[in-house]
Amino acid sequence: MIAHRVKVYPSKVPLPKTEQLAWKLASVVTDTAPVLPEAAEMVVNRIIDNAAVAIAAINREPVANARTQALAHPREGGATLFGVPSDQRFECEWAAWGNGVAVRELDMHDTFLAADYSHPGDNIPPLLAVAQQCGCSGTQLLRGIVVAYEIQMDLVRAICLHEHKKDHIAHLCPSAAAGICAMLGLDIDTIYQAIQQAVHVGFSTRQSRKGEISSWKAYAPAHAGKLAIEAVDRAMRGEKSPSPIYEGEDSVIAWMLGGKDASYDVPLPAPGEPCRSILDSYTKEHSAEYQAQAWIDLAFRLRGKIADFHSISEVMIHTSHHTHAVIGSGAKDPQKYDPHASRETLDHSLMFIFAAALHSGFWHHVKSYSQEVTQHPEVIALWRKIKTVEDSEWTRRYHSANPIEKAFGGRVEITFDDGRKLVDEIALADAHPLGARPFDRAGYVRKFETIAGDLTGPDERTRFLAAAERLAELRAGELGVLNVVLPAGHLSCAARDNRGIF
Repeated sequence: MIAHRVKVYPSKVPLPKTEQLAWKLASVVTDTAPVLPEAAEMVVNRIIDNAAVAIAAINREPVANARTQALAHPREGGATLFGVPSDQRFECEWAAWGNGVAVRELDMHDTFLAADYSHPGDNIPPLLAVAQQCGCSGTQLLRGIVVAYEIQMDLVRAICLHEHKKDHIAHLCPSAAAGICAMLGLDIDTIYQAIQQAVHVGFSTRQSRKGEISSWKAYAPAHAGKLAIEAVDRAMRGEKSPSPIYEGEDSVIAWMLGGKDASYDVPLPAPGEPCRSILDSYTKEHSAEYQAQAWIDLAFRLRGKIADFHSISEVMIHTSHHTHAVIGSGAKDPQKYDPHASRETLDHSLMFIFAAALHSGFWHHVKSYSQEVTQHPEVIALWRKIKTVEDSEWTRRYHSANPIEKAFGGRVEITFDDGRKLVDEIALADAHPLGARPFDRAGYVRKFETIAGDLTGPDERTRFLAAAERLAELRAGELGVLNVVLPAGHLSCAARDNRGIF
């Protein structure tokens, strides 16, 4: 990897495009390094993972609404929509929209956390949709996904967005554009323009993940994917983009990130070095924000050591700054303690998540957010006794570049009425690659069957999993087999309606 210094330049000091970050990102896209076999295996895992969480969420209202918008844009030879028969095709940007919302809705697919947050699996819906519409092969899609993961995760390693109250899709939009360009084999000048356009339109505020969190949390990555498709299309037609988008005097760094005196060191693969960042990402076993994953596992472990939940007087969670400030009490969001808050808010409340997991002993993508749990008097009483605090050592470990040290957990101190304390800690979720029960291919298949199996028939599950596992063998025009079709009557909002404009 090579670290590229990125900073703002005044307009009177022209920066050659070959020195700009967008060009260097484009150079990664055009590099001919082979895809590592282990990276190719992980792409298959993530295609299975995305389909699992999408089907599990397929009839939730935000997903159904996004699907009805997509259904209004049919196109012969277009892209498929999850749940809908594969012979029905739609404009790729709208298929990416509908599928992207389905993938993101349950907050249960893969994650990468560094200087900022990301769900790199959000790249897959727009890439798959474009691949289907453009008649790409499995190997083309595979390469595009590996490149998209690399670009997004390398930006996430270096450039913090949330510090400046910007949503993390600002790194997703250019990564999706880069992945599409890699898949289509575009030239470097076109890629450079597409990436700049995607950066320019991809910024939005972090209010989408603050306070009373709405369904836009699920829509935001789909919006970035749709914008990325349009950015690439525009660049392919020869149109230019704002430049230099990162380094210019009125650029995103100057006015949306660290300002004119800021600089960032963005690590990118050296020429000829394979893209391998996908191997550094990790999926979720539980439907909740990633920084809560380990705490759910710890709650299960501690549950048997507590005879009476009423005897707990205080629960103090010592964790990283990110966890404390985003999903902990350090966010200062009263909604995170509200039993009537939206599901989107509750899956970003560590206090609720730890209380519910500790009390119930299970975590389920539907039941754990039901009124039976969220409004249970004992859960509420325990929930309100929980606070988080930043611990400098856990913050250091969160940011560590050493995978052995890197951690997303912390230490919990449970104090009882009689003064006794129960203290334990956890560094990583059990399903993390270095956790107690790392996910392998069997884990991804099990997750698919567990959360999506009730909706799909056994024959369709078997067919889809077999198709995903032979991704590299799929020929041009065969990628429609990566859709998952639901039996008739199992899909709500399966036809266009007249509630909106489309």
